[in-house]
Amino acid sequence: MKFSHFVVSILLLSSFNASAEQIDKIAFGSCLKQDREQPIWDAIHKEKPDIFVFMGDNIYADTVDPNIMEQKYKLLSQQPGYDRFSSEIPVYATWDDHDYGQNDAGAENPIKEKAEKLFLDFFKVSYESPARSRPGIYQSYFFGEAEKRLQLILLDTRYFRGPSVMDEPTEQCPRTNYGKQLNPDVSILGHEQWEWLAQELKKPAKLRIIVSSIQVIPDEHCWEKWANYPFERKKLFDLLAQTNANGVVLISGDRHLAEISRMENDKINYPLIEITSSGMNTGMNKKEEKNRYRLSKEIIRENNYGIIEILWDEPSPKLKFQINNKAGEILYMSDILLSELHPNQK
Repeated sequence: MKFSHFVVSILLLSSFNASAEQIDKIAFGSCLKQDREQPIWDAIHKEKPDIFVFMGDNIYADTVDPNIMEQKYKLLSQQPGYDRFSSEIPVYATWDDHDYGQNDAGAENPIKEKAEKLFLDFFKVSYESPARSRPGIYQSYFFGEAEKRLQLILLDTRYFRGPSVMDEPTEQCPRTNYGKQLNPDVSILGHEQWEWLAQELKKPAKLRIIVSSIQVIPDEHCWEKWANYPFERKKLFDLLAQTNANGVVLISGDRHLAEISRMENDKINYPLIEITSSGMNTGMNKKEEKNRYRLSKEIIRENNYGIIEILWDEPSPKLKFQINNKAGEILYMSDILLSELHPNQK
C-alpha cells in the first residue's frame, strides 16, 4: 500500500497542474470594477498569501463585443495595485457573469468562445492546460505532498448553464426574484464538467477548495444561487458523498457582501463550510437578508477579501477563515480542525 500511494503521488506531482510547493495561506475575492480605485490590493499583499483566487466578476465587461472586453481586461492590468500584486503572487481564477459577457448570462452567450480565450490569455493559463482544448474554463490544481496536499478546483458555472426561472416580484424580492428550475435536465455545470469533477474528487488530497462563482449553501435570498437549481445542488452534495471526497471547503463570490456559512449534511458526514467574499471595490449597503446557515449575526457589506490560513504543523492541524476589509482589518473570523473534515480518519 505504501508503494502504491508513493506511485500515485509521483504521477500526480509530475502532471502539468501539480506543484510540490506547500500552500499555507490563500487569499481570495470577487466583484472588482476595473475602472475604480483598487486600494484593497495593498492590504492583500501585506497578508503574504501563497496564492490569490479570483472568484468571478474580475472585471465588469458587460458586453458581447470581444474588443470592449479586451479593453476592460487591459484597464485591470494597468491598475498599479494589481500589476504589482500579480507580478509577485500567483493568481488563479474562474469567472462569473459580468466577466463572461452579460448579466446573468449562461450557455446562450454569443461570444463565449472568444470570452474564454481572452480569459485564459489574461490569467496566463498554461497552453498545456486541458482548459485550452475543451469548452469551458474549469480547472484543477494540486499543491504540496501527502498529508499537506491541497487541491484547488475552479468550477465554471456559466459556460454550460441552462435557463433560469424568474418568479413574480414579492415584498421580500421586489427587484429580482429567482425561482426554482425544476427541469432535471437543465444543468449548471454541463455533462462533461460533471464527469470531470467526479474524477477530480477521487484524486488524493487532504484539503479541497472548491471555487463556485455563485453561492452553494445559502438558499433563502432572491438572487442567483445553486439552490435555484435544486437538482444540480443535490447532485453536487451527492457527488461529494459518493466519491468520499473529504476535506472540502467552498468559496464563492457574486453577492457584494461577505459571510461564512456552515451546513450539516448527513450524507457527506462532515460540515460543509462556505466563505463568500464580495466585492473587492463594489461593496453595497444591502439590507439584511435571511441565511439560516450564516455563522455571523450580520452580513458584511463593506469592501472585503477572504483568507484561508492552513496551520498544517500544529498538533491538531486547523483552518482559519477570515473576512477582512480593504484596510486589512478582520471583520469576521472562524476556524475548524482539519480532522473535522475527515470524519473517517478521526
